[in-house]
Order: sequence, then structure tokens, then C-alpha cells
Amino acid sequence: MIYVSWHETIEIINIPDAATAQKLMAEIGVDARGIELMVPKALHYCLKLKDVPARAANILKQEMLARGGEAAMAAGVAGWSIEKTDVLLFATRRQLELLVEKLPRQYFGLNKLAVAIQAALDRWEKTGIQEIKCPRGPLVLGRRTLVMGIVNVTPDSFSDGGLFYDPGAAVEHAHRLVEEGADIIDVGGESTRPGHDPVPAAEEWHRLEPVLKRLVAEIKVPISVDTYKAVTARRALDLGVDIINDIWGCRGDADMAAVCGRYQAPVIIMHNQQGTAYRDLMFDILTSLQESIRLAEENGVPPEKIIIDPGIGFGKDLQQNLEVMARLQELKVLGKPILLGTSRKSMIGKTLDLPVDQRLEGTAATVALGIAHGVDIIRVHDVRAMVRVARMADAIVRRR
Repeated sequence: MIYVSWHETIEIINIPDAATAQKLMAEIGVDARGIELMVPKALHYCLKLKDVPARAANILKQEMLARGGEAAMAAGVAGWSIEKTDVLLFATRRQLELLVEKLPRQYFGLNKLAVAIQAALDRWEKTGIQEIKCPRGPLVLGRRTLVMGIVNVTPDSFSDGGLFYDPGAAVEHAHRLVEEGADIIDVGGESTRPGHDPVPAAEEWHRLEPVLKRLVAEIKVPISVDTYKAVTARRALDLGVDIINDIWGCRGDADMAAVCGRYQAPVIIMHNQQGTAYRDLMFDILTSLQESIRLAEENGVPPEKIIIDPGIGFGKDLQQNLEVMARLQELKVLGKPILLGTSRKSMIGKTLDLPVDQRLEGTAATVALGIAHGVDIIRVHDVRAMVRVARMADAIVRRR
């Protein structure tokens, strides 16, 4: 046994959530009432606001300092030399609670900010098991990471173009993925790789229909259709498909949100855009996803049936994709389950300088990192291997 003086060894602990803070205090014998009072002081946040009017920013600064927190903003705000500024709020959960109590009595839109801060914190701290009802049984989220297996019914997909273009081969492949552990089967009739040629809805359905007719009769796990066309989504849902996976987040086709709402169908909303120009990468992605969520909900999609996808490889260059991967946890502020699709993508190929058929290990790294950052569903080609990666990562991340 090695003995050291009490002041020689100091441990610095990361506290990502309330459960961690509660566990740490319980382990050293803090009573229940003390834990309840101190948890909000143990959680620290950085909130970013965009284009805050200078008057509102100065008030925020004063209110944060009065509560022991801090507000960082552009240097010109104090001297009134600029009209707007981005603001970073640094505070404990308790300090933010006190701020939210005070702001409704302020002007310049700060009363509305109080509501937005409270809503953002509630979404961020959302925990527990969630079920999304599907015709083939619910998707249970939060207990373990779900695995979505990819079936491309296309002649030109970037990773397996043509391999499963034949309906029989596609159905056989879907069955194999379920046997390997897939929780969801995602079927696509149009390649969405960079530089792909758009496929008319009639051709897309010609590819999908024979495969989907068999799968809805034979497959016991939920089936998703990867399409951004409302007419294809409607036909698929009429056949009995469970989920719509839209790479344009219900904004590529003006009727998509209404179709999903009419059928009360779960929908995966992905971030996408033309080009790779951003004003503020993560803030722009969050804003875009928030607009897609609002569109879906306004058209009748139940809020609990919306899943978000940051869109790795879509409207982003290599460095932007890597940055999104490093900041996946920020998507929690939207309060929706998160799907991550990185399987065999060019981000991996460019980073490791490897062709499509040698990107298994790179995919595994992104899957493990994604799960560590709060991802709920992984969309992959290599189901058997990624199920194993997910189970190992879950054993670490979801051990509570």
C-alpha cells in the first residue's frame, strides 16, 4: 500500500450530466437533500447566442456577473461601437436558473430568451428510455445503440453499387443483415453520393416496389425507405413501410412533411445543403435542423417520432465533417434521437487514404466515437462488425 498526504493527489473529474454528479456525491456520503441542492451547482454550461442586440448583450453581462457567471462578447459592445454581437454564457445550472427567473422582467427580447434558455436546457438534459412506435414493433432508444442496415437497390451507390440491384439479391441481403443483428433495414432506390444523377420518382419506385413488397411480408424489424420524394414516401407507407429517411430534412419536396404527418410516420431528418459555405458550422446545422423539425411538427408529425441526422458527407468538406464528428454532442440541444451515418464514407477514405472496401476500421472508430457522444442509431453497411463495436461502446457509455 502506498500512502500519500491528503493534499498531494488531486483528481479532476468530468461531470457531463446530473446522474454523474449525483453518483459522485452519493459515493462520498452526501445526504439526499444535499445532493438535490448541489447538483445544479455541479453542472457547468456554455451557451452560445447569435446576433444579440448590444443593449440586450450589456444587460446579459450585468445579470450573469451578478449571479457569479460570465458573458463573453465582442469588445465593441461596452462602448456601443457595434449594434450586434455573438454572446457566450458561462454558468452553472443554478446560475442559469437564477438568470431565467430574472430575464422575464427585462426588455429587448430578453423575456423571450428566458423561455428559449429553459427549453434548451430541458432538451439537453432529457434522459431515459424512449419508444418510437412502428408497425413492426417499437424502436426502443436509450437502452442500447440501434443498428440500421443499408440495402441499396441501385446500380451506382458509392460503396456497393449494383451488388443488390436485383430484387432477389436485395431481399436476401436484408435477411442476412437482420440475422447479423440489424434493428432496422434502410432501403434506398437512388444513390445520393456526391455527383450522383437524380433519379425520377417513377424509376425510383420501379426499383423499390418489388423489394419492399417482399420485405414488408418477410422482415420482422422496422423498415425505412431512404427517399426525399413525397410520392415515393406515400407509396412506401401505403405498402406498410415503417420509417421515412429524408436526406433533405423534409425540405427537398414541399409535400414530404405533409405525407409523413398524414401517416403519422417516424421520419429521419438529415442536415443537407448545396455547397459547403457556412457562417458558423454547428450553429448553422442546428438552425437548419430546427427549421426542419418545426416544418415536420407543423405538418402533423408527432414530435416523439422525429430523428435527426447531422448529415456526414453532405454539404460538408473533410474538415467540416471531422469537426461535426468532434462536436456531435451539441446536437443534444434539439432534444431528438440522433442517427449517425458514416459507414465507408469519403471522410474515412480521405483521412486514411483508403478505398471504399478498406474502410471498416475507420467506420468502427466513427461509430464508437459517435456512441460516446450520445448517438442513438448507427446506419452501416457492415452490420455484424458494427453490432460488436456498438455493444462494446454501450458497455462503457451506457453502463448506468
